[in-house]
Amino acid sequence: MIDFRLYLITDRKLTADRYSLIAAVRQVLKGGVKAIQLREKDLDTRQLLKLAYEMRKMTRKYNAKLFINDRIDVALAAGADGVHLTQNSIPAGAVRKVVKNKLLIGVSTHSLKEAKEAEKAGADFITLGPVYRTPSKLKYGKPLGLDKLEEVSGKIKIPVFALGGIKSHRVKAVIKAGAYGVAMISGIFGAGDIEEKAKEIIYLTKGN
Repeated sequence: MIDFRLYLITDRKLTADRYSLIAAVRQVLKGGVKAIQLREKDLDTRQLLKLAYEMRKMTRKYNAKLFINDRIDVALAAGADGVHLTQNSIPAGAVRKVVKNKLLIGVSTHSLKEAKEAEKAGADFITLGPVYRTPSKLKYGKPLGLDKLEEVSGKIKIPVFALGGIKSHRVKAVIKAGAYGVAMISGIFGAGDIEEKAKEIIYLTKGN
Protein backbone atom coordinates (compact mmCIF):
# COMPACT_ATOMS: atom_id res chain seq x y z
CA MET A 1 0.00 0.00 0.00
CA ILE A 2 1.26 3.46 -0.93
CA ASP A 3 0.50 5.43 2.23
CA PHE A 4 2.85 8.36 1.66
CA ARG A 5 2.55 11.55 -0.40
CA LEU A 6 6.17 12.66 -0.29
CA TYR A 7 8.76 10.35 -1.84
CA LEU A 8 12.20 11.60 -0.89
CA ILE A 9 15.23 10.58 -2.97
CA THR A 10 18.72 10.80 -1.48
CA ASP A 11 21.72 12.69 -2.81
CA ARG A 12 24.44 12.86 -0.17
CA LYS A 13 26.35 15.50 -2.16
CA LEU A 14 23.62 18.03 -1.39
CA THR A 15 24.23 17.84 2.35
CA ALA A 16 27.91 16.83 2.45
CA ASP A 17 29.09 20.22 3.72
CA ARG A 18 26.60 20.11 6.64
CA TYR A 19 25.63 16.54 7.47
CA SER A 20 26.46 12.95 6.68
CA LEU A 21 23.70 11.28 4.68
CA ILE A 22 22.59 9.34 7.76
CA ALA A 23 22.32 12.54 9.81
CA ALA A 24 20.37 14.22 7.00
CA VAL A 25 18.00 11.27 6.71
CA ARG A 26 17.44 11.32 10.48
CA GLN A 27 16.42 14.98 10.19
CA VAL A 28 13.84 14.36 7.44
CA LEU A 29 12.42 11.35 9.27
CA LYS A 30 11.96 13.59 12.31
CA GLY A 31 10.15 15.94 9.96
CA GLY A 32 7.64 13.20 9.13
CA VAL A 33 8.93 11.73 5.86
CA LYS A 34 7.45 8.22 5.41
CA ALA A 35 9.24 7.04 2.25
CA ILE A 36 12.88 7.38 1.25
CA GLN A 37 14.66 6.06 -1.81
CA LEU A 38 18.37 5.34 -1.31
CA ARG A 39 19.89 6.48 -4.60
CA GLU A 40 23.68 6.75 -4.42
CA LYS A 41 24.77 5.37 -7.78
CA ASP A 42 28.50 5.93 -7.34
CA LEU A 43 28.85 3.64 -4.30
CA ASP A 44 30.08 0.08 -4.70
CA THR A 45 27.92 -2.81 -3.49
CA ARG A 46 29.47 -3.10 -0.03
CA GLN A 47 29.24 0.64 0.66
CA LEU A 48 25.66 0.76 -0.58
CA LEU A 49 24.64 -2.25 1.50
CA LYS A 50 26.23 -0.79 4.64
CA LEU A 51 24.29 2.44 4.09
CA ALA A 52 21.10 0.48 3.37
CA TYR A 53 21.43 -1.45 6.67
CA GLU A 54 21.84 1.82 8.61
CA MET A 55 18.91 3.43 6.85
CA ARG A 56 16.75 0.35 7.39
CA LYS A 57 17.31 0.66 11.14
CA MET A 58 16.35 4.33 11.12
CA THR A 59 13.32 4.01 8.85
CA ARG A 60 11.96 1.20 11.04
CA LYS A 61 12.33 3.40 14.09
CA TYR A 62 10.27 6.14 12.42
CA ASN A 63 7.81 3.74 10.76
CA ALA A 64 8.92 4.85 7.28
CA LYS A 65 9.42 2.86 4.08
CA LEU A 66 12.85 2.33 2.51
CA PHE A 67 13.31 1.88 -1.23
CA ILE A 68 16.59 1.04 -2.96
CA ASN A 69 17.30 2.46 -6.40
CA ASP A 70 17.81 -0.20 -9.08
CA ARG A 71 19.45 -2.84 -6.84
CA ILE A 72 17.03 -5.67 -6.11
CA ASP A 73 19.80 -7.67 -4.42
CA VAL A 74 20.58 -4.85 -1.98
CA ALA A 75 16.88 -4.23 -1.33
CA LEU A 76 16.32 -7.89 -0.41
CA ALA A 77 19.53 -8.19 1.62
CA ALA A 78 18.78 -5.07 3.66
CA GLY A 79 15.12 -5.97 4.23
CA ALA A 80 13.95 -2.84 2.40
CA ASP A 81 10.28 -2.25 1.63
CA GLY A 82 10.79 -1.75 -2.07
CA VAL A 83 12.95 -1.18 -5.10
CA HIS A 84 12.85 1.69 -7.57
CA LEU A 85 13.47 0.88 -11.22
CA THR A 86 14.60 3.15 -14.05
CA GLN A 87 14.01 2.64 -17.76
CA ASN A 88 17.45 0.96 -17.90
CA SER A 89 16.76 -1.45 -15.03
CA ILE A 90 15.44 -5.00 -15.22
CA PRO A 91 11.79 -4.56 -16.35
CA ALA A 92 9.19 -4.34 -13.59
CA GLY A 93 7.43 -7.49 -14.80
CA ALA A 94 10.60 -9.56 -14.44
CA VAL A 95 11.26 -8.11 -10.98
CA ARG A 96 7.70 -8.89 -9.88
CA LYS A 97 8.15 -12.54 -10.90
CA VAL A 98 11.24 -12.79 -8.69
CA VAL A 99 10.14 -10.82 -5.62
CA LYS A 100 6.41 -11.69 -5.72
CA ASN A 101 4.92 -9.53 -2.95
CA LYS A 102 8.12 -9.16 -0.92
CA LEU A 103 8.88 -5.71 -2.35
CA LEU A 104 6.93 -2.70 -3.52
CA ILE A 105 8.01 -1.60 -6.98
CA GLY A 106 8.33 2.01 -8.11
CA VAL A 107 9.26 2.88 -11.70
CA SER A 108 10.67 6.09 -13.20
CA THR A 109 8.67 7.16 -16.26
CA HIS A 110 8.82 10.09 -18.65
CA SER A 111 5.75 9.56 -20.87
CA LEU A 112 2.23 8.11 -20.93
CA LYS A 113 3.53 5.06 -22.82
CA GLU A 114 6.14 4.30 -20.15
CA ALA A 115 3.57 4.91 -17.39
CA LYS A 116 1.10 2.44 -18.93
CA GLU A 117 3.85 -0.15 -19.43
CA ALA A 118 4.92 0.17 -15.78
CA GLU A 119 1.34 -0.24 -14.55
CA LYS A 120 0.77 -3.28 -16.77
CA ALA A 121 4.04 -4.85 -15.56
CA GLY A 122 2.95 -4.72 -11.93
CA ALA A 123 4.47 -1.49 -10.61
CA ASP A 124 2.90 -0.20 -7.40
CA PHE A 125 3.53 3.44 -8.29
CA ILE A 126 5.48 5.59 -10.73
CA THR A 127 7.40 8.83 -10.73
CA LEU A 128 6.69 11.00 -13.76
CA GLY A 129 9.03 13.73 -14.86
CA PRO A 130 10.53 16.08 -15.31
CA VAL A 131 7.35 18.10 -14.77
CA TYR A 132 9.31 21.36 -14.50
CA ARG A 133 12.74 22.30 -15.80
CA THR A 134 15.52 21.00 -13.58
CA PRO A 135 19.27 20.77 -14.32
CA SER A 136 19.51 17.12 -13.22
CA LYS A 137 16.86 16.02 -15.74
CA LEU A 138 17.90 17.96 -18.84
CA LYS A 139 18.94 14.73 -20.58
CA TYR A 140 15.28 13.68 -20.64
CA GLY A 141 14.37 16.63 -22.84
CA LYS A 142 12.03 19.51 -22.19
CA PRO A 143 9.72 19.49 -19.17
CA LEU A 144 6.45 17.57 -19.48
CA GLY A 145 4.38 20.29 -17.85
CA LEU A 146 1.14 20.11 -15.87
CA ASP A 147 -1.05 19.12 -18.85
CA LYS A 148 0.92 15.93 -19.44
CA LEU A 149 0.92 15.20 -15.70
CA GLU A 150 -2.86 15.57 -15.68
CA GLU A 151 -3.23 13.30 -18.73
CA VAL A 152 -1.06 10.51 -17.29
CA SER A 153 -2.65 10.75 -13.83
CA GLY A 154 -6.07 10.41 -15.43
CA LYS A 155 -5.20 7.36 -17.53
CA ILE A 156 -3.54 5.02 -15.05
CA LYS A 157 -4.82 3.70 -11.75
CA ILE A 158 -1.58 3.42 -9.74
CA PRO A 159 -0.26 6.47 -7.84
CA VAL A 160 1.73 9.05 -9.84
CA PHE A 161 4.44 11.06 -8.07
CA ALA A 162 5.40 14.28 -9.86
CA LEU A 163 9.17 14.66 -10.16
CA GLY A 164 11.50 17.36 -11.46
CA GLY A 165 11.74 20.97 -10.35
CA ILE A 166 9.19 20.48 -7.56
CA LYS A 167 9.49 23.29 -5.00
CA SER A 168 7.14 24.39 -2.22
CA HIS A 169 5.24 26.86 -4.40
CA ARG A 170 4.53 24.16 -7.03
CA VAL A 171 3.22 21.37 -4.80
CA LYS A 172 -0.41 22.51 -4.82
CA ALA A 173 -0.41 22.81 -8.63
CA VAL A 174 0.84 19.26 -9.24
CA ILE A 175 -1.60 17.78 -6.71
CA LYS A 176 -4.42 19.72 -8.38
CA ALA A 177 -3.28 18.31 -11.75
CA GLY A 178 -3.87 14.79 -10.43
CA ALA A 179 -0.55 13.73 -8.92
CA TYR A 180 -0.92 11.43 -5.93
CA GLY A 181 2.18 12.98 -4.41
CA VAL A 182 5.57 14.52 -5.11
CA ALA A 183 9.06 13.05 -5.44
CA MET A 184 11.85 15.38 -4.39
CA ILE A 185 15.62 15.56 -4.02
CA SER A 186 17.12 19.06 -3.87
CA GLY A 187 13.81 20.68 -2.89
CA ILE A 188 14.37 19.22 0.57
CA PHE A 189 18.01 18.14 0.84
CA GLY A 190 19.11 21.52 -0.58
CA ALA A 191 17.08 23.48 1.98
CA GLY A 192 18.62 25.34 4.91
CA ASP A 193 16.51 23.46 7.49
CA ILE A 194 15.67 20.10 5.95
CA GLU A 195 13.50 18.93 8.84
CA GLU A 196 11.26 22.00 8.62
CA LYS A 197 11.19 21.85 4.82
CA ALA A 198 10.03 18.22 4.99
CA LYS A 199 7.21 19.21 7.38
CA GLU A 200 6.16 22.03 5.03
CA ILE A 201 6.04 19.82 1.93
CA ILE A 202 4.09 17.06 3.71
CA TYR A 203 1.57 19.68 4.87
CA LEU A 204 1.18 20.97 1.30
CA THR A 205 0.69 17.51 -0.20
CA LYS A 206 -2.39 17.10 1.98
CA GLY A 207 -4.02 19.93 0.07
CA ASN A 208 -3.48 22.53 2.76
